[in-house]
Order: sequence, then structure tokens, then C-alpha cells
Amino acid sequence: MADYDFHGIERRWQERWAEQHAFETDEVSGTREKYYSLEMLPYPSGKLHMGHVRNYTIGDSVAHFQRLQGRDVLHPMGWDALGLPAENAAIERGIDPREWTLANIDAMRRQLKELGLSYAWAREVTTCLPEYYRWNQWFFLRMLERDVVCRSRRVLNWCPRCQTVLANEQVENGRCWRHEDTEVEQREMDQWFIRITRYAEELDRCLDGMTGWPEPVRTMQRNWIGRSEGARIRFPIEGLDDALEVFTTRIDTIWGATFLVLAPDHPQLGAITAGAGREEEVRRFVSAAREKAQRERFSEPEKDGVPTGRFAVNPFSGERVPIWVANYVLMEYGTGAIMAVPAHDERDLEFARRFGLPVRQVIAAPAGEQSSGAYTASEGGTLVNSGAFSGVPASEARRAMTEHAAARGFGEAAVSYRLKDWGISRQRYWGTPIPIIYCRSCGIVPVPDDELPVLLPEHVDLKGITGAPLASVPEFVNVPCPRCGKAARRETDTMDTFVDSSWYFYRYVDPKNSRLPFAAEAARDWFPIDLYIGGIEHATGHLIYCRFFHKFMRDLGLVEGDEPVANMLTQGMVVCYSYFCQVHRYIAPEEVRVVLDEQGAASRYVCPHDGSDLVRSLGAMSKSKNNAPDLDRMREKYGADTVRLYVLFAAPPEAEFLWSEQGIEGCHRFLSRIWRFFERHRAELKTSGEDGAETTATGGEGGRPGSAHAGVPEV
Repeated sequence: MADYDFHGIERRWQERWAEQHAFETDEVSGTREKYYSLEMLPYPSGKLHMGHVRNYTIGDSVAHFQRLQGRDVLHPMGWDALGLPAENAAIERGIDPREWTLANIDAMRRQLKELGLSYAWAREVTTCLPEYYRWNQWFFLRMLERDVVCRSRRVLNWCPRCQTVLANEQVENGRCWRHEDTEVEQREMDQWFIRITRYAEELDRCLDGMTGWPEPVRTMQRNWIGRSEGARIRFPIEGLDDALEVFTTRIDTIWGATFLVLAPDHPQLGAITAGAGREEEVRRFVSAAREKAQRERFSEPEKDGVPTGRFAVNPFSGERVPIWVANYVLMEYGTGAIMAVPAHDERDLEFARRFGLPVRQVIAAPAGEQSSGAYTASEGGTLVNSGAFSGVPASEARRAMTEHAAARGFGEAAVSYRLKDWGISRQRYWGTPIPIIYCRSCGIVPVPDDELPVLLPEHVDLKGITGAPLASVPEFVNVPCPRCGKAARRETDTMDTFVDSSWYFYRYVDPKNSRLPFAAEAARDWFPIDLYIGGIEHATGHLIYCRFFHKFMRDLGLVEGDEPVANMLTQGMVVCYSYFCQVHRYIAPEEVRVVLDEQGAASRYVCPHDGSDLVRSLGAMSKSKNNAPDLDRMREKYGADTVRLYVLFAAPPEAEFLWSEQGIEGCHRFLSRIWRFFERHRAELKTSGEDGAETTATGGEGGRPGSAHAGVPEV
């Protein structure tokens, strides 16, 4: 009996699929239902890891199933090919990022094909190619025309290791999303912003109807968008013809506001402190605050601040209240200014006690409720010490006081969002050039559509450059103004690579279009995506950005509907044990010596080099921990079908998946038993030919695969 020749079998079928273009997808037939199955496109690092394999195998299985159901299936693949990792890798190796990136794509495409995944390769998309990123520039110009893009000077997140700005979504607990050991700084810079906040209300509202998405993802997005209902109140500033605007969800406590607090990067701070006698003290405090990460400022055990020397007037009570700047107020929340009510807010109370500021109760707790600190309940209670509103229940007072403020012109009902505009300027080379020219005569001038794409210059020496690398390329920077023809300069920042990945799945439906990003008819045929598969870590980044892009494209008339994705699956992480030696660092799992106890269970894990005990821990696979199984080695040893069977069999798709070599060996034995069963009964097995006649399973390779017959003995 022949052995299970998995290499020969897999190679034969993969060659046939390629020759027959078996998984290419024409346009939707119109006679069958469509199904768009998609996994998030990878960054081309050069090697697939098992997280990729799990994601893509799940999606591939769904695509196969939908084909068997008789549907027209679109199952494409592409590459998220721009960005800082490729630029840094190229700098380290002294090569061009294009060379590095395209070589990695070739290597990973080979791996995907050797896994036997059923992709429509004719629709492949690569975001670093000009035929793709020209449409990033085209979208930017359409946003500029509609005032959805703007240039503004703001305090931004800066990663000193990446040497570039980060969007709020790229800051995790005050640290860079790429470098967990690098704290993010605050810098004031001119940047380009996409006004995603214009769509905040719709992004939040549409979540209710997205029933095909996991609830944890929707909850994370709700919290990130951060919708709050309340009121905006303007406090006149003494000595200035200006007012300080505050957003509050508790206008009913405004009679208890004994001071106002600004974030250190509040845009009015300079004007407020000027001439107030405390400029130097405020300057030192702000400088120190900006050097600290947001995480530090927000979580510091001790609230700190300084008075600005200026006062505002409470528009309800007429009372003068001092204006402070403090470390516990952030620009990311509300207006970056708060009315501090220490009797009814714990953080305000802590600050007031430290600096001896007044505490005035204005909400009486319901009978039977007592509080040793601030009374913070939002329901119940009655106003006291609140002028004409004393005695009014707090819930009624909020409505009445908002109407009072609106009638007198110093406030109105408002909705605030935690979501902030999306800063897309990056001071790096390997990204989409921003299609803007700066002219001394004409100002900011968009590059005309017929001059797109603005191409990245090639063979730029990236070593030792500080600031935006494109600024060091005179032939790129120095251009005539498209309007007046005078000498002008190009924008030298590039776009955040999340722009690239916010609309790529639309390019799949019409990848060769040279007139538009894609044809509206093609999008109408294939969208929405029926199943989108990717990690939950993208919930507040890519998965918000792509929803925004869809809504903007809808407003352009390119797409229909409110959402791009009908159903979302967030696959669980693949984890593996790592083994640490004090001398030899991390040891690969296959090299570890296992010592068994009397019952045959593992009792110790020993270093193969010196026999010392190893520290065993469970966590994510990573190169640094030497615990990521090599896909090519697994495929060579066990075959692609075994690898794919194992990642499907070992755990439910949403659950964490513990990788083990014993598990994959078990799947290989299972497939070997199936093969031996087939070989024993080859002559007895029948399949249905194209004309419905039965043929033997040995009747050549031209027939299509048949279905399993009832009554097959248990393998």
C-alpha cells in the first residue's frame, strides 16, 4: 500500500488550480447569490506566522463552503505594503524599501499558494504600488474639496523611537502601539487631519444595527467614540473679550463650580496667562507636563497644577472662579476645559483638598444615602445652594438649566464625543505622498488630478536623516506652483498607512480601473462584505477608519448602504509556550528536553546546552521568544492539509488556540488513516462524473471531486 504522499498530492492539485485559474472570480453572474469572504490583508514581513495561517484557513474554509452552496464567491488577497516597519528594515539592511517589500511579498505569496488557499490572485492589491496609492491621493483631494481634510497646528502624540506622529488610536496606555517600551511624548506641530468627527454621530448610531459584529467589538467602538449628552457653557474671562467653553454632563452642579481647570495643551492657555502675572510658572508646568506620556498624566496618583492668575465668571451665579491648569485634564475629553465641582467629583475633590480650594455642596443626597467623599450619583438628589433652582430634583434641573443657558445665550444642549480628528501626517518616507504644494503667492494648492500620482522618489538615502526624509530630496520638493507657475514646495510628510487599509477591499472588486478607485457598479454587485475576519485588536483603529471611509465614499456616490461589512469574525490568538534559560535566553520548543515523573507527566523542562531548568510560560508567539513555529518546516514535515486541519480542529475560531507539536502530529495521523482507508477501498469507491454517470475513483484526474457517500466506515 502506498504511503500518504502529501507533498505529491498537494503539488499536483496546486499546479492544476493554477493552470485552470480555479478560484478566479468573474463578475457576479446574476443567477446565483454572491458571497464576499475576506481576511484582513497582511503586512509583508516576509514570513507568515501561525496567526496568519489560522485567519486565512478559516476564511478559506468559508469560501470553499460557499462555493459548494452554489454561490458566486469573491475571495481575494493583497498586501498592506507601506509603513514604518519596512522603512526601518530597509535602513538596517541598506536597501531600498521597495526591494525589501516586494521580495517579502513574493516570499509570502509563495507560502500562501503552498498552503493551497483558494485566492483570486488576479485581483491581488499591493498598496505600495503607484496604481494603488494614487487613489489615496485622489480620496485626500475629494476630502479637501468637502472640508473633510484640514491643516491645523495642534499638540500631537510623538513617538521618539519611530520619529513620527501617532494618531490617538495608535497610542496604547500612553505607549507606542509598535513599541510597548516607548512612552509617547506631546509635541505641537502643523499636521493634516481628516475630520472623522464629522461622522462621529453616524459611526455611533450605526453600531446598533451591526448585529453581525461581535458585541465586544461594538462595545469597544462605542467607548472609543465616547458619546456624551450634556451642555456647553461659556464662562466669560475677566479682563479678556473672550469666554472659556466647558462641556459638562452635569450642568445641575454648576452652582458648585469653585474653579475651572484647563489641559496643559489647551489652545486658549497662552492668551489667558498673558499679562496675568504667572506666565513663567505656567510655562514651566506646561513644559514638564508635555514631557510626560498621556498615561502618566492621566493616572498620576497626585493631581498637580498651577493657577493661571486669571478668573472667569460663573454665568449662573455671577461668582468669580479662578482658572487653573492641571495634569488631570486632557484635550482628548470634551473641550479640554472643565468646571471643577469638588463636592460632586472625586478627582476635583482631591485637587481642591490639596490646594485649599472651596468645596460647596449643591446636590443633597436622597434620604438614607450618605457619602464620605464627593456625592457623585447622577440620578436622584435635589439641588441646594443653587439659587432659583434649589429644591428642584437633579434630573429636572439638568433640562431646566440647559434651557435657561440657551435662552440667555451663554450655553446650549450639546453632544460631545471622545473621538478626535484623525491626524494622518507622518514624518517618514515609505508612505503615500500628500498631494499638496505650498506656494508663497497662492498658499496651499492641491495637486491637480491629472498630475496624480505624486510618486515617491526612488533610491533615497534614509540613513541619518532627521525629520521628514522627503524634505532631503530637492528634485521632489522643488516644483512650480500649479496655479501661478512660480517656485513652490511640495508637502514632505506622507500619509498614515491606515489610509491605505481603510478602503482596499473596494479595490479588489475592480483592481485594474485606471479612471476611478473602482466602479460603483462593481461595488454594488459585491458589497457588503459577507464575512470579514481579523483580530479584535483592530476594533478601535482599522475597523473604525474603514467604516468612516465607507460613509465618505457613500457621500461621493461611489458606494451604497451605511456599512461595508455585514458580518465580522474576530479569531482568537494563537499562543505557545516559551522556555527561558538564564544563560542561553529563549530556547526553541523543539530543542527543550522534557523530564517526566513516575506517572509519565512532564515535571521539568531542561536546557539542551547546560542542563539547567527552564522557566516555562504561555504567551503570544514571537521571534524574540523563539517560540513561533516555522510554517515552512511544518508544511515540509506534515503537509499543508495537516497544518490547515490542525488550526481548524484545535479550538473554536473565536477562542485562544494553544499550539502544540503533539496536536499537529495527531492531525497528521488522522489524515494518514484516511489515506490508507482510501487506498484499501479505492476500487470500490465511486464518484459522479460530469454527465451524471458513475466512474471509479481511479478514473483519472479530469473528473471533478465528488461528495462523500453515506455508509463510509468510521476512520
